[in-house]
This record gives sequence, C-alpha cells and structure tokens, in this order.
Amino acid sequence: MKYNFTFLFLLLSFTVFSQEEAWVYFNNKPNSQAFFDNPLSVLSQRALDRRTTQNIALDITDAPLETSFVDQIKASAGISVMAQSKWLNALHIRGTQSNITALKTLGFVDKVVFANKALNTTAKTVSQAQIAQVANKLKTAVDYSYGNSANQIQMLNGQVLHQQNYTGEGKIIAVLDGGFPGVNTAQPFQNLINNNRILGGYDYTTRNSNFYTGDDHGTLVLSTMGGYKENSLVGTAPNASYYLFITEIAAEENPLEESLWVEAAEQADALGVDIITSSLGYFADRDNANYNHTYSDMNGTTNFVSIGAEIAFSKGILVLASAGNEGGEVEKHIGSPADAVSVLAIGSVNATKARSSFSSIGPSYDGRIKPDIMAQGTSSVVSSANGTIGTANGTSFSCPIMAGMAACLWQAFPTKTNREIRQMILSSSDKYTTPNNNYGYGIPNFGIALSVDSFIAETAFAVYPNPVKTNVSFSFLNENSTAMVAIYSVLGQKMLQKEITKLESDISLQSLQSGLYFYTFDSENLHKSGKIIKQ
Repeated sequence: MKYNFTFLFLLLSFTVFSQEEAWVYFNNKPNSQAFFDNPLSVLSQRALDRRTTQNIALDITDAPLETSFVDQIKASAGISVMAQSKWLNALHIRGTQSNITALKTLGFVDKVVFANKALNTTAKTVSQAQIAQVANKLKTAVDYSYGNSANQIQMLNGQVLHQQNYTGEGKIIAVLDGGFPGVNTAQPFQNLINNNRILGGYDYTTRNSNFYTGDDHGTLVLSTMGGYKENSLVGTAPNASYYLFITEIAAEENPLEESLWVEAAEQADALGVDIITSSLGYFADRDNANYNHTYSDMNGTTNFVSIGAEIAFSKGILVLASAGNEGGEVEKHIGSPADAVSVLAIGSVNATKARSSFSSIGPSYDGRIKPDIMAQGTSSVVSSANGTIGTANGTSFSCPIMAGMAACLWQAFPTKTNREIRQMILSSSDKYTTPNNNYGYGIPNFGIALSVDSFIAETAFAVYPNPVKTNVSFSFLNENSTAMVAIYSVLGQKMLQKEITKLESDISLQSLQSGLYFYTFDSENLHKSGKIIKQ
C-alpha cells in the first residue's frame, strides 16, 4: 500500500498544480452611480461616519463589482471564482492556464495576472501587476506556564491610558487570522462575550458564519487585546469591540489566502471598524514554489495583500501587521502586508526591550524603515482555547498588543484621523530620531503620546512615567492655574505634597521606597486620583 499511496500523492499533486491561481481585473464599474446615490446599500452608517470624521470622500473603489462581469467569469469554461475585491476591481480565480488566458478576450477584462510570475509573459502584465501571492502564517512557539501580563503593557507605558479609563471602549478592531476556537467558551474571554463585545465574524476559508473554529492562533492573538483574567492576563484593549475573520487556510499555503485577507478587510471597512490587526505574513515557503514571493516584491506596491492594506488605510482604518518571524533565517526581511507604506509593521522585543532573534528586519526593498515599531513578542502572555494562561513567542503577539494600545489612544482622541494616531505613536517611540533596520522607530511610550502638547484634548490629564524611578510629571491644560498634588501610602499616610503648575509639573519620588502609592490631584476645575508605582 505504500507505493499506491505514493502514486496517489503524486497524481493529486500534479492535478492540483495544473490548476493555476490568477487574478482577473475589470476595466470599469458601469453601474457605480447606483452606489453613489445610495452608499448605505454597501457601507454601514459607522463606515460613512468614519469617512466624514476624517474628511475622506467616497470613490470608485467603494462601489461594488459589476455583477454581470462576475457572472460571465463564473460561467466561463473551467474557471472557479475563489474570492473577490471591489477595491482592486478583481476576482481571484482558479483554472488551467489556457482557460484563464482565454478570459483576456472579454471586453470588460483589463488584465489577467497569474500568481506564477513565469506565466505573465506580456510586457504589460509583468510591469503593471507582478502580484504573485503567497501566504505564510507566522510560526508560534507556545510554552504553557503561568504568567503575568503587566510587563507587555508597562513596557509601552500603556497603564497610563488604562488609569485614565482609556481601555478601548467605543473602538472596533477587526482581527484577521486562522481561527478563534474557545473564544465563546473560555473564561478569559467572558468579559467580551458577556458585554457583547464580539460583534460578529466570518470564516472566509469555508464561507461559513461559524468563526469559533479553525486554528487557535487567532484565539491566542485576541487574548493579548481582549483577554481578561484577574491577576493573570489583562489585554491591552479589554473594553474594545471585535470582529473575528478567518482568512488563513489551515491545510495549505496558497495565494488565495491573500485575496481572502483583502476580502475580509473590505468587509471590515463596510462594518465601520477602526483598526485592522493581522498576525499573518506572506513571503515564501508555498506549497507550489512558483508562487513564492522574493524580497524584491516587498516594496509596498507589488503584493495583492499590501495593495489592499494600503487601500484600507486610505479609508481611515489604522492597519497593523506583524513584521514576521524570519529574523533567524537566511532571508530575514519583513513580509507583506507589513511592507505597505502606511501599515504599522510591528517587530518583537523580549522583556528587557532587546530585539527578539526571530523578529524580521528591514528595510523594505525600496529602502523604507521597517519594522515601524516594536512591542513584546517574546514570552507574551496569552490565553489558549481552553482558558489556560501561558506564554507564546512571535511578532504574532507583539502586533495585537500594539493594536490594543492604539485603540486606547484613539479612544482618548476620538476626533483624530488614523494618520494622526499613527504619527502620535511613532513620534512617542524611543528611537524616533534615530531609527534603524532592527528596531524601526523603537518602542512607543503611550504615556508620552497621551500628553504631547500638540495633541492634548480639552479634558486631557496624564501622569507619566508610571511606573516611575525618580520624577513623575502631571500633565494638564491650563498654563495659568496651579494644582495641589499629594502622594499617599497604601495605608493612607500622606508621604508628599506639592503645588505644581503646567510648566513646572515634576515631583521627585526619589525619597520613597519601591511600591504602590496613591495620588490626588486638585486644581480649580479638575480633580483626579489614581495609582503610582515606584520602582
């Protein structure tokens, strides 16, 4: 039976690879005016509101595909339609080379692009659309041991946001991943379930509405943002709301996964999400090596998924993607969609802020700084599908950790655009003035981002850094007023008291021993209290 099995495998392999992957692009959308007359037929009110807030006009990419074109492709001999994109006005199709090539004769077809670049023989096709797609779910090493999630938040000074009750409330994050089993049953996700913060989702790989299935990689990812188990795991955005989309095909590595990613991103846009986070990376190691990307493709404009991610950003969505886990490989560079210009590519550091050896490096092929920023991806604290709290390694986790903090920051500044939020995060990072190809702009400080003068909201108040080693600063608006700050021990004993102004707002805690303290802040129109950790 061994030989029979071998023969069957070879036969199946030949059959699969005789079926090519390709994209067919249409040359127009003749009925787009119907969309412009009634945009709510396609986009939710929240999606329209996001555009209005950010002064983003509707355009032809928002209009749906022409159904008559889609129907003719579906009816074409030997062609299977696998995915579609209104943004790129294209279908992902599967068929023999000859059947796919025959589609070029249709009057509404602009071009056909094979995933196998060697089949794109015309000069026009090669120069305009080298869109060979490959999918590479980032590898995850999980070590189930009891952990504490404080470090991955405090490294980013994210507790400053949480202390001001900025925990993602009112922001919506779409998670594009491989599956979400256990999210509807495991204890660390009950805060999301009980408060109706899982707004929905979809499994694009099987065209099924059940998204609590598949690979548990997405479950681990979600837990770094939305998980909550007291004294064990607190996500970076525990009160945000989430859509969960499965775009990763577990049984194969195929260009189709990138098209499914774009299709899910379009749905996320239509639903009005604020942030897309994806711990999926696309480079090489495909089932069919002809579909592999090369480093030269990582220029932000070649790969189908990167083009889609950039369009998502143009719609007012903040997009974050894992840089990749190839730092220890021969080809160490970031994959896509992390290579897209506006996507925040997130690399990984360990608990002491040193770059993780596996974290992919930059620059992009066209020389831009990548990764953009870093967060803890070594020994990140996560929840498994059965609720076990443990640790996992990968930029798969540094990315959502950052996405959750971005949601909290955006909650604090709800009128800011995605471009402004992106810049606030970058400019708060510790290597902002001296970026490099290993760390990008470095590790953001969300306490600083919250209190940067040029971005302060009318009710802004911040205490930073926290935890603090020596001096703590209190940021508030009115330059002409004074405030009285008092520091108390956990037993209620007043340890320090000082009058401060906006321009002289530092208080030295050097005389205090390490531990937890409480503060009160009183000015003419503002009264605050909270916790300070002295290191």
